[in-house]
Amino acid sequence: MSDETLTLKWGTVKGWSDLSESSLDILRRFFDGRKSSGAMTDILNERRVGILCELIEQFQGEIWNDWEGKQMTKDEALKYVREYTTRAA
Repeated sequence: MSDETLTLKWGTVKGWSDLSESSLDILRRFFDGRKSSGAMTDILNERRVGILCELIEQFQGEIWNDWEGKQMTKDEALKYVREYTTRAA
């Protein structure tokens, strides 16, 4: 496992550290052209949900749920993002 970490909140990306080049490339696409004042105000569309899921699927480090302060598996993170965005729609 690598040292990279990804933190999720409100069904989106809240923070990250020590990302690999492949993770950074995907994260850049996720935020391309976006100006958000934080995770709470970030609105995901189908394209961005897909990019976030791509990031999670290839991620080699720890993924954290900021609400619960606990680490998530990739499957838990994918479910969280997909279900959160469905509820918010």
